[in-house]
Amino acid sequence: MPIAHVNGVDLYYEDTGQGFPLVWSHEFGGDHRSWEPQVRYFSRRYRVITYNHRGYPPSSVPKEPEAYTQPQLVEDLHQLLRHLGIRQAHVGGCSMGANVALNFGVAHPETAKSLVVVGCGSGTVNREPFVKGQLARADELEREGIEALVRNFETLPTRRAFRHKDPRGWKEFVDGVREHDPVACAHLIRGVIVKRKTIFELEAELRSLRVPTLVMTGDQDEPCLEPSLFMRLHLPHAGLVVVPMTGHTVNIEEPGLFNAVTGEFLTAVENGRWGTWTA
Repeated sequence: MPIAHVNGVDLYYEDTGQGFPLVWSHEFGGDHRSWEPQVRYFSRRYRVITYNHRGYPPSSVPKEPEAYTQPQLVEDLHQLLRHLGIRQAHVGGCSMGANVALNFGVAHPETAKSLVVVGCGSGTVNREPFVKGQLARADELEREGIEALVRNFETLPTRRAFRHKDPRGWKEFVDGVREHDPVACAHLIRGVIVKRKTIFELEAELRSLRVPTLVMTGDQDEPCLEPSLFMRLHLPHAGLVVVPMTGHTVNIEEPGLFNAVTGEFLTAVENGRWGTWTA
């Protein structure tokens, strides 16, 4: 089992294919398996790295709440790439992982050849009810176990499109959620999701980030629509894709479309032809 001992934790990772590195960071409800459609597609011409964040077995599951912060997740990724001998990579993520990827680009722009930011920005708008709801969810996880999170996902409007249009894919997703550690998930909610900077609060960092960026969101993912447009407006070299009748997890809801659009983006970047950005 490939394990990297970095930043005080063990991170499980998978390293597939050969070529320029392409790294994917997973969402709160997923793990490295969330990127399987991308691993199968992009590993034909890239070295694709997926990994489990701290808190997701078989990566370490620290017991201390203070072990779960946004800077630690960003540094985990940074040290993982160093462990693998990767000096530069395309870096992408979904939701919590998209926030990690974006902040990784801010902290280490020389390491990010490009950024793919998917379903990013939950909690940026309607901040107060978001925080209240997330903290209630953390309490439920500790009190009732992982089924509390499954019930929540089954009722979320941002997950509805996936559940209805792809029942088989939805079942696979939910089965994966049931394998997560509920206490670690509660720590992630309290330490990462409600404490990280919102997209609006990152405006200065976005304006100074010169890395070519693809921002993608589903049109049914209402909490991420305004933040995605904000990133498009303030990131100097960002393009925005809004996928119709799609929710929070574009890469597993519409993998064919996601892979095609992302592939075109990566090719444009590698040839110095991504819109206003030139190599």
